[in-house]
Amino acid sequence: MKTDIKNRSDIEKLVTTFYGKVQEDLVISYFFNDVAKVNWNHHLPKMCDFFENILFSSGNYDGNPMQVHEELHKKSEVRLEHFQHWNTLFDTTVDELFVGAKAEEIKQRATNIAAAMMHTAHR
Repeated sequence: MKTDIKNRSDIEKLVTTFYGKVQEDLVISYFFNDVAKVNWNHHLPKMCDFFENILFSSGNYDGNPMQVHEELHKKSEVRLEHFQHWNTLFDTTVDELFVGAKAEEIKQRATNIAAAMMHTAHR
């Protein structure tokens, strides 16, 4: 039975599952694997910190995702459909693993963040 997102362990499960899909995804994997050349051992804990902070206000994330995505966009255009695809993949992953208020909140926050990043990349 699925439960809501309750703690860091749940965030780690979500992030690991989601970015596992991203690495194999035919539409957006190349941004991560080829353009950004993401070091996943470094990136995944950072993403756990990021999502833990936005969902539980942990204060353990100090990066600048807007700047990182703006630099990525300069290397290879990130279009609306890429952001939408990322969001669909994220929402699907959340729904596969969790159910509840925090699960809904993380999906909404991810959508809002992606919209802000898209706006920043296209100004």
